[in-house]
Amino acid sequence: MPLIPPKSVSTALTLAVFCATWIHPIWPAEQLLHCSLTIAGVALLWRHVKLHGASDRDYLLIMLFVAVHSVAARWLYSNVPYDRWLTAAFGFSLEHALGWKRNNFDRLVHFLYGFCLTPAVMSFAVQRWATNARVSFVIAVSAIMVTSLWYEWFEWLVAATLSAQDAESYNGQQGDMWDAHKDMLAATLGSLAWSIQIRPSRRSGVVSPPSGAR
Repeated sequence: MPLIPPKSVSTALTLAVFCATWIHPIWPAEQLLHCSLTIAGVALLWRHVKLHGASDRDYLLIMLFVAVHSVAARWLYSNVPYDRWLTAAFGFSLEHALGWKRNNFDRLVHFLYGFCLTPAVMSFAVQRWATNARVSFVIAVSAIMVTSLWYEWFEWLVAATLSAQDAESYNGQQGDMWDAHKDMLAATLGSLAWSIQIRPSRRSGVVSPPSGAR
């Protein structure tokens, strides 16, 4: 059995997670608002795959991000009980160990945005513009940074139309005035994590693309 499942399996597993997060929703209206961009993004992804293709690895990573985002949306990011889950399963409190004063699940989602989408963007750049791995990596990191900025602008525009309480529930700043900056940094770091796979070979000087890029 291959370690990386085919796209149909990745889609089915992600759809199962998405549906599970809608069982007895806690904040249905707010959850739907958080999921709206995800639903639109998945529709665009399927269209992209149909037109341009994608490796099973790249597709799996994107579906992983969608699944984690779906879990975050159910609890509006700020209320995901990950620390309670860890304590119940392993008797270990991550928040206590690291001295966290806020729920940081949103940082994980932003990090995964950069980490999970970068390989697919690199593969597309190589396919579309015949770039080498280094140039495609720069394009991918730049795309993650720009789209992260766009998302923070979108959050601000949505929050501007809501009441103060609803805006806080949607944005999940939890009193952190630098929340948007840290979210964008998390996404950038997730993207930069792939730099280890494009280091030049010491013997040949050839830059190797990440596996799955084409």
